[in-house]
Amino acid sequence: MLRVIVLGAAAGGGIPQWNCGCRICCAARSDRPELRSTQASIAISADDEHWFLINASPDLRQQLIATPRLHPKTGQLRHTPIAGVILTNGEVDAVAGLLSMREGSPFTVYAHQRVLAILKTNSIFNVLSEKNVRREAIAVDQNFEPRLPDGAPSGLEVLPFVVPGKGAWYLEGQAHPAGDNDDGDTLGLRIGDKATGQYFYFVAACARVTPELKERLTGAPLVFFDGTVWRDDELIAAGLGTKTGQGMGHISMSGADGAMAALANADIKRKFFLHINNSNPALLQDSPERAKLESAGWQMPHDGMEITL
Repeated sequence: MLRVIVLGAAAGGGIPQWNCGCRICCAARSDRPELRSTQASIAISADDEHWFLINASPDLRQQLIATPRLHPKTGQLRHTPIAGVILTNGEVDAVAGLLSMREGSPFTVYAHQRVLAILKTNSIFNVLSEKNVRREAIAVDQNFEPRLPDGAPSGLEVLPFVVPGKGAWYLEGQAHPAGDNDDGDTLGLRIGDKATGQYFYFVAACARVTPELKERLTGAPLVFFDGTVWRDDELIAAGLGTKTGQGMGHISMSGADGAMAALANADIKRKFFLHINNSNPALLQDSPERAKLESAGWQMPHDGMEITL
């Protein structure tokens, strides 16, 4: 049985962001605590005992404290049910949480070679000693089965695939440590349970829906999809930034070229937006944007949500 826990649903900085006074962040600090959300990550398991994280957000320590299934076993001084971390990109909000996992427990980091090159180049990640924390390269369009720390199979099957996107912001204008070919900077994942055949898709960053991506997602029982902004110029219009969604490598929810329109007839059974920015008005349950989102069959997840397939 395939289990999913939403550890966090927000984009970089979370909600509220530490230095933001926008209406959503202000409401989250005061009378609307339901708006609070940590940065996007999920946990997956095929046996409800061993878990793999999809991305390690900067809020990981807080997320683990809030998730009893990911606590150490009672009575054991050193234990974790987390067997590995699968990275879909090298952005800060996907990798910074690895630094909170430096206390010596064995696990494996799975990532494309381009992301592993970023970790290797940045010496701060050496706190994760490779004696305990293996780094295993994953290849585009090749299935792999994450392994438990003792080498046993996990029962999961993961297929990484390229989605349109951008490399890590902090490398803009610099030479990428893995070279110029950007295939692998932004991945989507098809995650399945080998025993039951159940599966879902995780696409936390995506600049556009190509015909190939739509075909891949069509008919899926569950999809988590990039929901960073409602409209492409959202941050500019709100006075919160100077970049468009496209400029950041993220598709908008709405509009003729947005995710809702692009996937409208893809027959996806359950559709969740993930990686939602604090600027996004669809966060407000009583907003017209939320009404449009829900009428199109989409849902907004919350931290701690559990889904079983």
